[in-house]
Amino acid sequence: MTNKQNYMEKQELKKSVMLAAGLVSERLPSVSSIVLRMTYLQRTSDPVLMKRTVHFLPSDYACFNMDCVREECTNGGFDLTPVVASLVKSRKKSVTGKIVCNGKSEGLRVGHASIAYEVSVEYHKQGK
Repeated sequence: MTNKQNYMEKQELKKSVMLAAGLVSERLPSVSSIVLRMTYLQRTSDPVLMKRTVHFLPSDYACFNMDCVREECTNGGFDLTPVVASLVKSRKKSVTGKIVCNGKSEGLRVGHASIAYEVSVEYHKQGK
């Protein structure tokens, strides 16, 4: 019962974060699409954990916070919001980088996971 309750609480929190983020069309009106390409890495002998691509359209929520994929990680994740905001503010089309998870748990050390990312943005065409 406790696990179900914790799951429901996490889902409600996630929903409120998404609603607070607003839509891409509201937050980033000049943007027609955003693509996040991520490679999740862990500190092991086989570092690539997963490759993932996420597409955002104007009708999607502007929530660019990705969860850490390690189950035992708490309060971790990868917030790409500043990366996307900086890219749009400078009106550039793409950027690459790496972010380290700062989440913690027993048996996990800080920096236990990271993502290498590429963010690509397409803008609405300007009228003549």
